[in-house]
Amino acid sequence: MAKFSGKDTIVKYSQILGDLKKKIYKPVYLLMGDETYYIDKLSEFIADNVLPENERSFNQTIIYGKDVDNISQITDTARRFPMMSNYQVLIVREAQEIKEIEELEAYVKNPLKSTIMVICYKGKTVDKRKSFYKTVVKNGEVLESVQLYENEVAGWISTYIKHKGFEIEHDAAAILADFLGANLSRIVNELNKLFTALPENRKKINSLDIENNIGISRDYNTFELSNAISDRNVLKANKIALHFSKNTKEYPFIVTISTLFAQFSKILKYHTLRLQRLSDRDIIAALGINPFFIKDYETAARNYSMFQAIKIISLLREYDMKSKGFNYAAADEGELLRELISKIFNVDYINYEL
Repeated sequence: MAKFSGKDTIVKYSQILGDLKKKIYKPVYLLMGDETYYIDKLSEFIADNVLPENERSFNQTIIYGKDVDNISQITDTARRFPMMSNYQVLIVREAQEIKEIEELEAYVKNPLKSTIMVICYKGKTVDKRKSFYKTVVKNGEVLESVQLYENEVAGWISTYIKHKGFEIEHDAAAILADFLGANLSRIVNELNKLFTALPENRKKINSLDIENNIGISRDYNTFELSNAISDRNVLKANKIALHFSKNTKEYPFIVTISTLFAQFSKILKYHTLRLQRLSDRDIIAALGINPFFIKDYETAARNYSMFQAIKIISLLREYDMKSKGFNYAAADEGELLRELISKIFNVDYINYEL
């Protein structure tokens, strides 16, 4: 069975949300996984829309996993009939705290049709091999909420912004993704603040907006550093590295080196794909990048041969180990970064047995 992906999550989320909007309800929803954004969105939609506000005080119950001593606290509530309503809603938050969660299977096998139970199981998934999961799949609905891959986040940001009636420049989306990571809840929170801060009637977001309202420097970030190195812009790369070295808490070495490793891994992959004479479209799909950035990889591939990219990846591994103290005296992260940048630009003079 293929591994479930962040894109699969979006498709499944859209399907469940579409059914809910059409008032097609299932008796049990198991919302699980490490991406909490979609779990929260669906549980909030159910809480806010299934019942009219005047019915919620009688027919909507929220139970927290840490407060559950016995599974009967959930099942007894689930088996109640609604008062003067077609449905009751039962939301179990922090369900991952319930050790005997699989004991819910007896209820799920024969759920009350007038109860809509929502199980929010955050940070992990239930065992898919066991009958509890299979019973929920049969009688209810399961959302496995998986985090997006790093190379998918900028595209997600652009799509989210478009749905809100705005646009964002490609570089600005990449900077946001680089700085905020794959935590969608954090991204949405920052974007919503940005929407309110934009001048009236302006719908396009640029990197200056990001810098002014979110606090991400458009000149000093790992996205700009990797671009400067790819372009062989020695002056710009060293300027950014110097800034990073003076602000190591804000720019951790491990984050920087991870970004560079991802960049040069893609440069190496670009070379191998070109050797296969693939089209730009196929290369874009294989690299998992926005088509806007294909020119950047063409430039990087001209600046670094396949052999150089391999040597630089080895170099990055070496400095990752050094930063963790393996076979190397403790060194300041800033010093390590400046030394690493210098060696990348002088990669031809580094001897490795590959």
